[in-house]
Amino acid sequence: MPQTAAAGSIDRTMRLSVLDQSPVSSGSTPAEALRHTIELARLADRLGYERYWIAEHHATQTLASPAPEILIARLGAETERIRIGSGGVMLPHYSPLKVAEQFRMLHALYPDRVDLGIGRAPGGSPLEAFALRRERLETPMPDDFPDQLIELMGFLHHEFAARHPFSRIRVSPDTPGCPVVWLLGSSLWSASAAAQLGLPYAFAHFIAPEPTRAAIEHYRAQFQPSRYLSEPRAIVALGAVCAETDEEADRLSASVRLMGRRLRQGDLRPVPTVEEALRELATQSPFVPGDSGEWPRHVVGSPGTLRGRLEEIAGALRVEELMIVTIVHDPGARLRSYELLARAFGLQQC
Repeated sequence: MPQTAAAGSIDRTMRLSVLDQSPVSSGSTPAEALRHTIELARLADRLGYERYWIAEHHATQTLASPAPEILIARLGAETERIRIGSGGVMLPHYSPLKVAEQFRMLHALYPDRVDLGIGRAPGGSPLEAFALRRERLETPMPDDFPDQLIELMGFLHHEFAARHPFSRIRVSPDTPGCPVVWLLGSSLWSASAAAQLGLPYAFAHFIAPEPTRAAIEHYRAQFQPSRYLSEPRAIVALGAVCAETDEEADRLSASVRLMGRRLRQGDLRPVPTVEEALRELATQSPFVPGDSGEWPRHVVGSPGTLRGRLEEIAGALRVEELMIVTIVHDPGARLRSYELLARAFGLQQC
């Protein structure tokens, strides 16, 4: 992709995707949040977004998606062309064989549309991570994520050596093709792992904005071609709020700004209203720890403002796809934000 597009132009090669955490707004229920996810997926499909990924978060009132594989199955039936997948499955909690079975099932239902985003983070507190473990030993569990990932790829692609006992296992449904595995991360470790394994890489800028450039450049420089991918392929996921004017977008973003502060303090309440957020933010320091990255976690503005900022980021990082996570209190405003963004980038609507 070229560097920043010329003023007033739209880079037609830019792809936009959606990361949905199924946020629960104050005054609503998790069931309503899931219905809003289905509604947004339908809209993203019509608007021409590239893919729609579901996050995994455990034991929180704020987000309603602890089991992405279940929600992905529903979204596949509700959409026609958009790729669907996980952003991501937190592999340390699970058996690689079980994850392979789940996503081979999704691939059989929706051929050539399924992405399997794999993450290393717990998706919750240490207590939830402990509760998710099958064996609860007093000694800490070993960090065998690289081995888990290699085993998962072995099951998905029938790659075990002939003498390996798992070579006799045929993961069902054994249909042609395979889900596309992406490695998710927010550090140089994940960038290095994705590069060494020759996997596509999705960087969570909205979680850790400081190492974004270094991680993407390290991934690209160290990438080793594999049977999965011949050249590096990266997505950067970041927050965005789009509205008709810069002022309205800034007002709507107050909810996610306060939610971010609360989460860093262990406060897992639902997404606050704009009015509540503005009142509480007015009493706090404007400084936010961990927001010293080259670009903000959340880009906010009108369609023209947002297009310019996103093109600047994508051009600097030389990525051709950005994944957008939008959290506002009003579900209607969230739908409108994605609609305005799609129009600003000239996505091909169905």
